[in-house]
Amino acid sequence: MRKKSIITILACCAIFSAQAQTLFTYGNHQADAKDFLRAFYKNNTQPVANKSKAMTDYLDLYIKSRLKIQEAYERGFDTLPQVTAEVTNLRAQIADNYMTDAETSNRLLKEAFQRSQKDIHVAHIFISFKSPGGGTDSGAVRNKRDEILQRLQKGEDFLTVAQQLSDDPAAKNNKGDLGYITVFTLPHAFETVVYSTPVGKYSQPVLSKIGYHIFKNIGERKAAGKIKAQQILLAIPPGSDEDTKKQLGKLADSLYKRILAGSDFGKLATQFSNDYSSAANNGTMPDISVGQYDPAFENVLWSLPKDGAVSKPFLTSHGWHIVKRTSLVPIITDPENKINQQDLQQRIFNDNRWKPSEDFIYNKVMLKPGLKKSNYNDAELWAVSDSLLDKKPLTNQTAINSNTVMFTIGNSEYRVANWIEFANNNRFKANEAGYKPYDQLRNEYINYALKNYYRDHLEDYNADFYSQMTEFKDGNLFFEIMQQEIWNKAQSDSAGLIAMYNKNKKNYTWKKSADAVVFFCSDKDIAKVAFDKLKKTPDNWKVITEQYAEKVIADSARYELSQIPNLNKMAPKAGMLTTPLINKNDNTASFAYIIKTYPLPMQRSFSEARGLVINDYQTFLEEQWVATLKKKYPVVIDQKVLSTILK
Repeated sequence: MRKKSIITILACCAIFSAQAQTLFTYGNHQADAKDFLRAFYKNNTQPVANKSKAMTDYLDLYIKSRLKIQEAYERGFDTLPQVTAEVTNLRAQIADNYMTDAETSNRLLKEAFQRSQKDIHVAHIFISFKSPGGGTDSGAVRNKRDEILQRLQKGEDFLTVAQQLSDDPAAKNNKGDLGYITVFTLPHAFETVVYSTPVGKYSQPVLSKIGYHIFKNIGERKAAGKIKAQQILLAIPPGSDEDTKKQLGKLADSLYKRILAGSDFGKLATQFSNDYSSAANNGTMPDISVGQYDPAFENVLWSLPKDGAVSKPFLTSHGWHIVKRTSLVPIITDPENKINQQDLQQRIFNDNRWKPSEDFIYNKVMLKPGLKKSNYNDAELWAVSDSLLDKKPLTNQTAINSNTVMFTIGNSEYRVANWIEFANNNRFKANEAGYKPYDQLRNEYINYALKNYYRDHLEDYNADFYSQMTEFKDGNLFFEIMQQEIWNKAQSDSAGLIAMYNKNKKNYTWKKSADAVVFFCSDKDIAKVAFDKLKKTPDNWKVITEQYAEKVIADSARYELSQIPNLNKMAPKAGMLTTPLINKNDNTASFAYIIKTYPLPMQRSFSEARGLVINDYQTFLEEQWVATLKKKYPVVIDQKVLSTILK
């Protein structure tokens, strides 16, 4: 931890020293050094041997991204309906996370630390307010809730009841078993219920916007901590066809075989992985805790039995993954550990787990930009309020009307009409025993206006919020313009793809290869049994492998000889069956049945090479486009500032 602490301190010092310094200009635009450093340290969380080189390399990527994003702004992509909607939605989702004070934050920090010390094995039953037909029937919902509770009270198995009655579609297969969770895995309200439920007990129904939830604490353990891992990600480009996905799957299989044969995982990750932040560091990912990533990804990662174990290629919504467990990081048990506190605090900021104390908000807005009350008579305002709220006639003439400004906050005006709307909805006392005094109600309205102003101007009050919103918006613009300029073109430009293929045919060739069936076995014992049967009647391979269901998976395709397990330097022949290759890390095994050989290198057809051609064409289009952007937005790096931050 000492090394990491030093790195963090240096990072903070670098960011501090880079305040308000322009690192580079692009056209008439400036890029601040502190923004570059924030992005660098966010995407380079692991120690590197040569930080100056890593930072210089990242600067090239950062400059290209700024050019692309600026071009997106120039084209008005920030006004696209899908972009504005996503930015608005994110703002609504995360604004509350930034409307808190230090006292609330400290309380939540202590709570998060305590909960981080243990993992809880959780099961879940969901009772939806909506019926399968889409309607709602509150009586039926209550009846179902009561039926479930009665069965549980009688001692029926929770998982069985979940499988039979839970409205969570996944429960039909997982019986409501969510596996182990830790702090931040579930929404805060659910997390609190789970951590308050004794082992072996189930909770009372918890109400949410969509239904009732019942949780059972199946068991507890000391927190597993975090896992260190490397990964190779072969990302599937948006809009890819099945042939492209299949080609990427074959590439993943090829890389897996190379790893089993002894190739260096980190070097392959650097060369092939599309997770560029980890690929730059030999595939090493930031430490991973329970519930942090996609379940399909985590299930494979946490199932790896020991350090050094490598998974078979598996598919998620992001693409094909191969992961390697490198080590486990024990949970931090020291509540005063500063690095851990910073991590927990950041995750609290990213999680909706507080109803904020609001006094600090009122004080901040009153200080800047301040509230300015208009010059009106209170008695006249109360009379107008009586008239508008209770239809009472005005006895005296007044200059106050619905459009009169009561006060301003900055450039925002708050008129009598706004006050009347608020008063109409909030004038009753808590016990509904009469109306609140107008003075009290006006104070509540002023606080309401101060809070809304703060929320609407959060970017002016909270630098982290500003950074997160800017980063999200820029990310959306980057995606939109890359899709328009690169990804869509590379997928749809048939003439360009064919031209790329014809121009670089020599790059799209088969090395010595063979049509073969490769058998992937769950363990070496199954491999031996299957191998012995196939040795007798290899042509019957489909029937034989079907006998073992998922324990033996057969893949029939054309492979380069280096991809065929345990062929080594043997000359391949039709009808040959290679002996099983055992993976010492996880005890899996693979072997191959060779159907036909191609002893000489051969040209790949366009269809066979299409996935490779698309990747090359994307690179070609991007290089051309970046060159054009650099002419439109000439880049000038301040070498003095760069030299300072490289130190």
